[in-house]
Amino acid sequence: MLAIAPGWELGVERGPDWLLVKVKSVDEDAVNAPPLADEIWSLLQCHFTYRLVLELDQIHLLNSHLVGQLVSLYKRIREHDGVMRLCGLSDFNRQVLQMCRLDDRFAPCRDRKEAVMGGGPHFLQRK
Repeated sequence: MLAIAPGWELGVERGPDWLLVKVKSVDEDAVNAPPLADEIWSLLQCHFTYRLVLELDQIHLLNSHLVGQLVSLYKRIREHDGVMRLCGLSDFNRQVLQMCRLDDRFAPCRDRKEAVMGGGPHFLQRK
């Protein structure tokens, strides 16, 4: 894991046409943690890609701050005709996205393979 700033660690891998980022919150109550969206955006630009898989299996709670960061990052990526997919969400965090009415925007995938391949029942429902 790469410690990017107080509050966050990121595991970064490059796949064909995708940047795979495993997010780990070191301090889940870190209100003053740097904007995650800005940090990941910088990584995307350094790797010259706008196709992102965020692995969130180590995030225990998608709080409102983190959901806001995901929305901000999603908007930036979409402005560059990119793709952002989430995987590894707990059932509770899937419900959080659903309650925020973001489950159609962030169609959660089971794992990184499904995220990269664009498979799963949620992708079929949107056609």
